Formats: sequence, structure tokens, C-alpha cells
Amino acid sequence: MARPVLRRASAAETTRSRIARLDADRALVEAARRDPERFDALYRKYVAQVYSYAYYELGDHHDAEDATERTFVSALIALPRFEERARPEDGTGASTFRIWLFRIARNVVANRRRDRRRHPVATLDALAGLADGVDVEARVSQRVEADAAWSAVARLPSDRRRAVILRFVDELSTAEIAEILGRSEGAVRVLIHRALRSVARDLGGGR
Repeated sequence: MARPVLRRASAAETTRSRIARLDADRALVEAARRDPERFDALYRKYVAQVYSYAYYELGDHHDAEDATERTFVSALIALPRFEERARPEDGTGASTFRIWLFRIARNVVANRRRDRRRHPVATLDALAGLADGVDVEARVSQRVEADAAWSAVARLPSDRRRAVILRFVDELSTAEIAEILGRSEGAVRVLIHRALRSVARDLGGGR
């Protein structure tokens, strides 16, 4: 009896298997592609994160709600063109859909900011965890100082401000932020470091 021939998986098949295993939202994306009504699962999973990002960028609840709605409508329309790009080093919880969604949100927010022709006023109740590894943490831990700290964040250059918001408000990883901003992970770390140093300096906590 002839032995069965074992076929070695091609590189493309190996990549597909890794994507299937690594991309945390693959099942939800495929379900939404088959039935757009099932996009609701992705909406419910990420709406709070997208809204918080939009709010801290725009500083206005109405504008943030509008930007959030536009982000998800755009994502639903463009979903057939979405491509997974998970990598083994991203880990088992990686979601390339989330990165893609936040890229859309970034563009929507940028358009909204251009339409308004003014800078947002950022006011938050807390700044928990903002200053990890930077002396500014002691200065912003109290509620009374939070508004001043976030006003300092609002004055940062756009990429630094976005990196801070994505990292400490939306709690995205450095790798995810790098994908969203179109920069390397090293560049994102530099952005965040410089942003925190600027905030510390603005608050009188650094030179």
C-alpha cells in the first residue's frame, strides 16, 4: 500500500494560519462580512475606545459622538477591503482590525479638526498613569491638577498628543500605536517620552 504523500505547507498558507490564530477579531470580522447586521459586535467592542479617543482629541462630546459615528459607518462600508496583517510577534491578543479602525478614527478626527478651524479644549477628571517613569506623576495625581495637565497635553504637537492619548487613555500597545500613526515602534517611544517631558516642563516639574 502506497504511503500518503505529505505536502509541505506553502509560505502563504503558513501566513494565513498565523493570521487566523493571532488576529483576535477575525471571527467577528468574517461574521460581519457575511451579515452586516453582525457588525454590531465589533461596534460594541470598540465604541467606547473610539469615543474616548475622539473626545480627548476634540474636547467636545457632540463632536466626539459625531466622529465616532462617522468612524464606524466608514469602517462598515470599507470592511470588504479590510486585510488582516497579524504577525507572530504581535501575540495572541493582537487585533489588526483595531489598528485599522483607529486609522479611520484618526482621519475622521483630523477632518473634524480642520472643519472647526480651532484647537480643542481638553479637560479630564483624571490623569491616571500618564507619567509612568516621569517625575510629573506626583504633580498630576491629584484631581485638582488634572485639568492643567491635560491642557498641557492638548498643547503638544499633534503626533505627540495622539501618541499619549492612544497609549494612556485607550491603553493601546506601542506596536498598535506605531501602526496607527504610521511610524516605527522606536519612534513612538520617542514621541511618548518627549511628550511626557514636555508636560512635566509645562507643569513646572522639569527643565
